[in-house]
Amino acid sequence: MGQRQVLVGYCLLLPDPVVPHLNALEPAARDQFMCDLGRLGEAVLAATSALRINYAIFGNLEPALHAHVHPRYADEPQALRTNNPWAYDWSQSAVFDVTVHGDLRDTIAQFLKQ
Repeated sequence: MGQRQVLVGYCLLLPDPVVPHLNALEPAARDQFMCDLGRLGEAVLAATSALRINYAIFGNLEPALHAHVHPRYADEPQALRTNNPWAYDWSQSAVFDVTVHGDLRDTIAQFLKQ
């Protein structure tokens, strides 16, 4: 789960071991990472009942491969609904708290185990 839950259910996917970018992975590992990204998105979608999932891989600021999984909701403010998730004020969003977000984290994990 992301440290900031600007969109509840926001998750990050990292490879093990960490590599600098997607193309640093061997083809089979790259395919597995992308498959895992889709599986994580499906799990977040199922656990949150979001409308859709937005995916992002950048790595310009943090030179370690990681992918962002953002659930998008029907009740987002109109001005932000079609914008990218970085349009939100992340400094004002909820910090991940296991007492608040732990059940959702566990539900996502259960979907991943299926």
